[in-house]
Amino acid sequence: MTSAAQTFAEIGATEPPASPTVSLGAAVVLGGSIAGMLAARVLADHAETVLIVDRDDLATADGHRNGVPQGNQAHVLLAAGGRHLERWFPGFTDRAVAAGALPLISDQVAIYDDFIPRVSGSQLNRLALTRPFLEQLIRAELQGVPNVKFVAERVTGLEFGDTAVTGVRYESGVEPADLVVDALGRGSRVGDWLEEGGWEKPALVRVPNGLNYATAFFRRPPGDQPIGMGMALVGSPVTGGAIFMMAEDDRWMVIQAGYGDFKPGHTNEDMIARCRRDYPEPFGHVVDNEMLGDVATYRQSDSRRRDYGGCERLPARLISVGDAVASFNPIFAQGISSAALQASALAGYLQSNPDLNTPARDFLARQKVVVDAAWSIATSGAGAGQARPSPTQRVRGWLIGRVVAANLTDASVNRVFVEVTQMLRHPSDLASPAVVRRALLASRNRRPAPVPPLDR
Repeated sequence: MTSAAQTFAEIGATEPPASPTVSLGAAVVLGGSIAGMLAARVLADHAETVLIVDRDDLATADGHRNGVPQGNQAHVLLAAGGRHLERWFPGFTDRAVAAGALPLISDQVAIYDDFIPRVSGSQLNRLALTRPFLEQLIRAELQGVPNVKFVAERVTGLEFGDTAVTGVRYESGVEPADLVVDALGRGSRVGDWLEEGGWEKPALVRVPNGLNYATAFFRRPPGDQPIGMGMALVGSPVTGGAIFMMAEDDRWMVIQAGYGDFKPGHTNEDMIARCRRDYPEPFGHVVDNEMLGDVATYRQSDSRRRDYGGCERLPARLISVGDAVASFNPIFAQGISSAALQASALAGYLQSNPDLNTPARDFLARQKVVVDAAWSIATSGAGAGQARPSPTQRVRGWLIGRVVAANLTDASVNRVFVEVTQMLRHPSDLASPAVVRRALLASRNRRPAPVPPLDR
């Protein structure tokens, strides 16, 4: 039997897509989010036409969109997301850099836990850029795919046959579809439309997080930056923190975030004062530059997950992806990479020549592995709304706590920890005997020391 870690590794493989086989006439994607656009790119290999329906005019969209209320907040593109963008759009990284994105190597990343710098054991390359700019780059790539089209309409419902979804309703008419992908985000109404059509509405799980965001931009002087991204975490367990990162157009992007009563500064003066007072010295250097505009704030009250796999009655020819299935605590920056991995799970499903006249259970099983991995990280330590842990869960939690602590000083543990949080490896790798052994050793010897590579 294939383990979740093995399935996760298969989905995460970044080899070029297999030769496409067209098995669909028309596919319709609801929502032009990053999740929707990546799903559309996958569908373009298997459908004669792919239509992306979004209330915003995506063909001409530039900058912040009303449909992405959190878009003006800081976003981090994890390594997994970057690798899968490169998979589906070969050469994407080079074109993004040529357009203004900034390459970011591990040596340019500094992470602090209560002012203590972490050791670095992983060498990963990433891109630094804003969310609106990333969306703009992906749209430009899709506009070069001949069978993908955009339409600016508000989706109002679904059309059903006896066993399957047959089309999409929007303001000016109905679009027939051989497959519908719901990428309408955390506010998706597809569950309501299923219930109205006599199907089963997926259960919605909410885990409170009470996360408060504040983001600001500062001018970035020309030239190389020894630290292109800094992250500082406060408290144990973490109650808040801050990030600064290079962004396009010669800017620094600075974000402060906190849980519950730990609220970031919502004024320009407070943002600058906290960076100078509450975080390591590099934060103060960044905010010494000219501030561009004002602080933008955002609040997310909970992480959400819809359990489509738990529904006994689902129509065929319908799947949901991205935040429409699970929207995570954004402080872990998993949303874009989770969407990219779900797109690859969709590719694997379609390449398996499935029976599209039955509910997409095989896809749901693949998708669940991706969502479970991100959800386990995003809800760890969230506390509120979760059941009392069993003795086994408490022991496991204690061991993971030792791993997280060891990641500060042990380069080998840090490598695994970073690759898990970057969604390159399954979270179960943190509980492997080799990692736990190193973590327990590190807890007995707190001084950083060179260590041999972990047994893989």
